[in-house]
Amino acid sequence: MVMVSPQTFEILKQAAGVAGNIFAFGLFVSPIPTFRRIIRNQSTEQFSGMPYIYALLNCLICAWYGCPFISSDNILVTTVNSVGAVFQLSYIIIYITCAEKRKKFVMSGLLVAVFCLFAVIAIGSLLVSDLEVRHLVIGFLSCATLISMFASPLSVMNLVIQTRSVEFMPFYLSLSTFLMSTSFLLYGIFNLDPFIYVPNGIGTILGIAQLALYFYYNNKSEEEFREPLIESFA
Repeated sequence: MVMVSPQTFEILKQAAGVAGNIFAFGLFVSPIPTFRRIIRNQSTEQFSGMPYIYALLNCLICAWYGCPFISSDNILVTTVNSVGAVFQLSYIIIYITCAEKRKKFVMSGLLVAVFCLFAVIAIGSLLVSDLEVRHLVIGFLSCATLISMFASPLSVMNLVIQTRSVEFMPFYLSLSTFLMSTSFLLYGIFNLDPFIYVPNGIGTILGIAQLALYFYYNNKSEEEFREPLIESFA
């Protein structure tokens, strides 16, 4: 049996956390091409703003969970989700700026609702004097929001199977999801924190499924549409 020293264990944990932060950045910047298009056209077209509302709420709650007065030794969780919250807020502001009047009203209302809900959660948790209860409540909330975020691509995966096309499932987004989930899965295991390794374990499995679908249907698409694509450029 190989024994790992506490120092080595701590280095591995921090390395996993830093890697998770780096790979998460790939997730955060992935919508940039979409918002370049929105800014260029000054229209949100058929794009939905709801994923960014959900992502903002998830980032805020997970960042709060990583704070020292909620859970111990999870500062890397706070850093990555704080950066994520800034990105999501930026996307939402751009969306509201370029959206039609009705969408502006709806998205503005949802944005206010997110901050109000987070304020209730944050203030309410600080009013709980029992640190273990505080940790459990915020832990379950962060776990639930993270699982829902990881589960959101299931509809896209179903679309890929139905259309036999990976057009709506970008490869680098799926890869970033897998790498980030795997990194924080290891970080959560090293830190003995089920509120981190359980949702990220689910995210890792879903990331593998997305990548498997991508490679399977991408190869199918290349075989089936190679001829028409060549002809279309003739």
